[in-house]
Amino acid sequence: MHTHDGSATRSGASWRMAAQATLHCLTGCAIGEVLGMVIGTAAGLSNGTTVALSIALAFVFGYALTMRGVLRGGLPFAQALKVALAADTVSIAVMEVVDNAVVLAVPGAMAAGLTSVLFWGSLAGSLAVAFVVTTPVNRWLIARGKGHAVVPGHH
Repeated sequence: MHTHDGSATRSGASWRMAAQATLHCLTGCAIGEVLGMVIGTAAGLSNGTTVALSIALAFVFGYALTMRGVLRGGLPFAQALKVALAADTVSIAVMEVVDNAVVLAVPGAMAAGLTSVLFWGSLAGSLAVAFVVTTPVNRWLIARGKGHAVVPGHH
């Protein structure tokens, strides 16, 4: 059952909740992704190494943003890490697969320099596509009490 205002449905997950969870994930992913792409491109690393660095940093920053909130809520570090892993792993993984696939599919994007519109445009476009693909995944997870559904009680 859907509501017009985006509030929770009988399944417990609204599109608004899913979009907020995805936006949270996107923020951490974007920080890590951009940083990894910039470092890899500036250092002249191979495409594979640059993508691996971007993915690693996306997970680090994605988890760090969730941990920041739950640590403020009073959880000890180990427990905060468990919450972050439960809340974000699937979302970040989906986002990173989509995001990197899009960038790799854009001809010349990985070879474009940091001053190139192609580089930044493909990166921004890939994050937008990843947001659209990941939002339904997060809605499905939240409806089942997983993903970001585990976070609110810890803030």
